[in-house]
Amino acid sequence: MNFDALSFSILLPAFLAGLLVLATHVPMGMQVLSRGIVFIDLAIAQIATLGVIAADRLGFEPEGWVAQVAAVSAALLGALLLTWTERRWPDVQEALIGVLFVLAASGGMLLVANNPHGGEHLRDLLAGQILWVSYAQLLPVAALMAAILALWFGLRERLGRFGFYGLFAFAVTASVQLVGVYLVFASLIVPALACRLYPSRIRLAMGYVVGAAGYILGLGLSVLFDLPSGAVVVWTLALVGIATYSLGPGSSRSIAK
Repeated sequence: MNFDALSFSILLPAFLAGLLVLATHVPMGMQVLSRGIVFIDLAIAQIATLGVIAADRLGFEPEGWVAQVAAVSAALLGALLLTWTERRWPDVQEALIGVLFVLAASGGMLLVANNPHGGEHLRDLLAGQILWVSYAQLLPVAALMAAILALWFGLRERLGRFGFYGLFAFAVTASVQLVGVYLVFASLIVPALACRLYPSRIRLAMGYVVGAAGYILGLGLSVLFDLPSGAVVVWTLALVGIATYSLGPGSSRSIAK
């Protein structure tokens, strides 16, 4: 156990990155859960990752602006495709989202197959490097998340299918660059599941509490025990979510059923 590693200068930007992801993903996750399309986050995130890998394969820096444009473009194309499939085959939308995720994940593996550093790069995109986030990275993401939240809460009823998927694409693409695919999915689904039985007036606030607590505990434990931060935060999010659900209204009745 390494208490000396609990550096405020490292943990604060990482925690702020988590809060930025939660800002959009908690309300979006509740909408996704109600619509029964829980794997949309994984699919869009994987498509954005495929865009970054493709840019890297073409010789561009993974952190450069070309890779960011490639990621957003890929995610928006995925959003456009999902908009069309929802209109065309709404009864199997969840299955189609799963197929799209598998295709994007397999495509990424094929693109890094002959790259000696491809496995490491793919792992970083999946598990993330949240402890290495800098304040310079957070500023543009904060501006983007603020715009997304303004549109989400201000125009949500008028966004339509592509508006919903498009906002999702922007939020997920920015989030993946900060924390990785696994944490993006956990931030979307775990708070929504944990708080689904709470009264609607406090559900969103409770979701933010679950997410923030999961990130605080996970980041601290990962530094103390020198473990991968992304993986630890996923587990602490899940544990906090289980505790919150178990203590929530109607949970025992739901479990009995």
